[in-house]
Amino acid sequence: MRTFTSGPAAVRRRPATGLLYLVISGLLWGTGGLTGSLLGRVAGLSAIAVAAARLTAGGVLIVSYLTVTGRTWPSGRAAWARITVIGVLAALYQSCYFTAVALTSVPLATLVTIGTAPVIVLGAERLTGRPGGRHAVVATGLAVAGLGLLVGLPSGFDQTAVLASASMAVLAAAGFAAVTLTGSQPVPGLDDLTMTGFGFTIGGLLLMPVAQLAGGISFRPGPAAIGLLVALGVGPTAVAYTLYFRGLRTAVASTAARLTLLEPLTGAILAALLLGERLSVTGIVGAAIIGAAVILTVQADRGGALRGGDLAAESADRVGGNDGGDAKPRLHRQRLVQHHQADQRGEHRVDAHEDPEIAGRNPAQRQQVGEERHGRGQDPRGGCARERDRRRRVPDQDHDPGRHEDQRGQGRGRRRALRAGQAPADLAVEQDVAGPARGRQ
Repeated sequence: MRTFTSGPAAVRRRPATGLLYLVISGLLWGTGGLTGSLLGRVAGLSAIAVAAARLTAGGVLIVSYLTVTGRTWPSGRAAWARITVIGVLAALYQSCYFTAVALTSVPLATLVTIGTAPVIVLGAERLTGRPGGRHAVVATGLAVAGLGLLVGLPSGFDQTAVLASASMAVLAAAGFAAVTLTGSQPVPGLDDLTMTGFGFTIGGLLLMPVAQLAGGISFRPGPAAIGLLVALGVGPTAVAYTLYFRGLRTAVASTAARLTLLEPLTGAILAALLLGERLSVTGIVGAAIIGAAVILTVQADRGGALRGGDLAAESADRVGGNDGGDAKPRLHRQRLVQHHQADQRGEHRVDAHEDPEIAGRNPAQRQQVGEERHGRGQDPRGGCARERDRRRRVPDQDHDPGRHEDQRGQGRGRRRALRAGQAPADLAVEQDVAGPARGRQ
């Protein structure tokens, strides 16, 4: 039996690892809001300038790491096309999100952006025929409802501002959904770390002019500002997005989009613990609903992964595993097909049991070899034919009643001699050979 290290065990391990990557990325994103707000206060940056600095810092740190460690830079049109697409989409949804924040507030922009992105990804999967996982609609509905209760609906804004902010938040959600769907289809030769580093560097540089137009980039350097910028670029940006793209290798895209709800949940918990903000009763209920939606998503995705692993194990057993008794009939059928094709081409088959002296010769040469053997007193049919004749005679001997009778008599004689303490008489070989002859007379 042949075993494969990339078989069902690997199939069971990889999806669980992908879910872990997605959960960690969601938790790290939850720290980005607090770190970004502190950076804006200390360095005097606007919200969109913080986003530009975040993408640029995270991308530059990854590219620097790749350069120091001697990693090769991406090459090929497909790799750079994917990097450019990721950079443009990152700049798009970051700028749209912070524009929505500027028009109304963080809760409304967060509610619409993070609540709409899983719905868009799930709808795209249904339209393209991709599997959305078990209970995807139920988990998405619970997540959106829990997010609404956790964040709450803001009040005191003009209707036009609310509509404009919601529109920009929907565009941000569409951009993030596009990043998720694009990242779920990897490019050969382009790893997740390289794609994140170069893509976010491009995205951050594209956001710099927008940040300059929105309020300028007046970074006040200092130990606290530099430390916060490095922390924001490493944890919630470089590490979080790299793990997110890596988790998309094995998890369903809609599952990954729903697990991003850990960001507002983590942010609300950190704000309550570090900043002293208290959650209302509806906020606590919303947090509990989001937690239930996350647990349902993880359990459903793991169940689907285990069933996929069982199917992969069954397929591996059929294709490359233990063939059992089916291997020889399959080989026999293959040999028959090869012989039939050889007959159609007018070629002569060379059997593994065929006499090597006549193998590959034409009929005239075979007849000549047979005549020469007959002149030497040999069987012109060869040893293989004699072997087949001997096998054909075995059933006749086995069904000969005289032979069986003689064998039973000889066995009784041996047993009597052994009980009497005597050595059994040696039976001549001629008796065993002559048994069938006497039975046939």
